[in-house]
Amino acid sequence: MSNPAVFLDRDGVLNIEAGYIHQVEDLHLLPGAAQAVRRLNELGLFCCLVSNQSGPARGYYSDRHVDALHDRLCHLLDTEAHAKLDALYYCPTLSPPEGGVDPAFTRWSTWRKPNTGMLVAAAWEHDLDLSRSFMVGDKATDVDLAHNAGCVGILVQTGYGDRVLQGAYQHQTQPDHIAPDLLRAVQWIEQSMVWT
Repeated sequence: MSNPAVFLDRDGVLNIEAGYIHQVEDLHLLPGAAQAVRRLNELGLFCCLVSNQSGPARGYYSDRHVDALHDRLCHLLDTEAHAKLDALYYCPTLSPPEGGVDPAFTRWSTWRKPNTGMLVAAAWEHDLDLSRSFMVGDKATDVDLAHNAGCVGILVQTGYGDRVLQGAYQHQTQPDHIAPDLLRAVQWIEQSMVWT
């Protein structure tokens, strides 16, 4: 039987939202994020990062820089709470109308949220049941991704989450749950799941 997963956006959910992070050392965890991931680890839930990272397509930095940021993220999670991500997926591409300029990364992609490519790839590669899974993010596109893939969509109020709730963006997104932060989202996930 396939396993449930918790998919996590990166910026504004795990680390402090700081726009495009040009210096690796400027990536910092949000309070409680490492403990939240550690709790998912303790529960035996597959914990997977899924993130739009258009910096390479915009010509801001290379995809190797994104990998370096993720190395730091994983190091901080481990250092702070012995927490780990089971897999990391990100979309470095962007279509020309959206601002893509680097030919290596400028194209339309099924991986770019709210398209479901990253979740489908994770489900295929790790035997995951999307219908029993959760997506936690701070943007309407994260919740839309969840619903497009058949997951439960949780909006956190960190990062851009408070702006989504204030209607700063035009959208029809209706989160399945709203949490103040990732730690509270994980607590809700734990209470919501049927443990057998």
